[in-house]
Amino acid sequence: MSFSQEPVLQVTDASVFQENQSILSQINITVEKGEFVYLIGRTGSGKSSLLKTLYADLPLRLGDIQMSGYQIRGIKSREIPFLRRKIGIIFQDFELFYDRSIAENLEFVMRATGWKDKAKMKARMAEVLMNVGLGSVTNKMPHQLSGGEQQRVVIARALINEPHILLADEPTGNLDPTVSEGIFKLFLEINKSGTAILMATHNHHFIKKYPARILKCEDGRVLDSNKTRFELSSWY
Repeated sequence: MSFSQEPVLQVTDASVFQENQSILSQINITVEKGEFVYLIGRTGSGKSSLLKTLYADLPLRLGDIQMSGYQIRGIKSREIPFLRRKIGIIFQDFELFYDRSIAENLEFVMRATGWKDKAKMKARMAEVLMNVGLGSVTNKMPHQLSGGEQQRVVIARALINEPHILLADEPTGNLDPTVSEGIFKLFLEINKSGTAILMATHNHHFIKKYPARILKCEDGRVLDSNKTRFELSSWY
């Protein structure tokens, strides 16, 4: 079977730990190429810890995770940058360098993931910024942009390496409803182009207006709407 036919994410009997405490256990998840999946759950239920385990920020101690062709359990530190070339990570709080221009922020990620040719870097940078609706911000500093514009920069940064999957941790949590809607529609456009998306959110509106498969962190387990019926009213 070729990689293109395999799930972009396969989690088998995995547990998620914070230090020595088990947060989630017996996790079994498959995310197919091009799929859109919501990740929900109360604050403290393990959503962020699960995402951090998927992109190897927290170690996987039990079970198995295959992410974009990489085995996460036991992954070596030198392999993690190569893993992150194949996935995009988007945070609620942007995590931009505020003492660097937008171009310098994107360039930092590109160099960290192996880009060397300056002409190709400049062309790709312009392309991803145009794709998120920001055509002329490369020389601006982050503080000169609105919250919505900063989040679009973060999405552009995540798209640099044409990832197989985007992992988004509350990407609209700090934005007002109108801006949030625009950012969410951008995610839908990215998903239609073939990129899988796993998005942690507390936003009821999105789930009702744009229904998709749901994973719910609850009582130390991850429930899957494809397998289990559950109430949505108890997760915010």
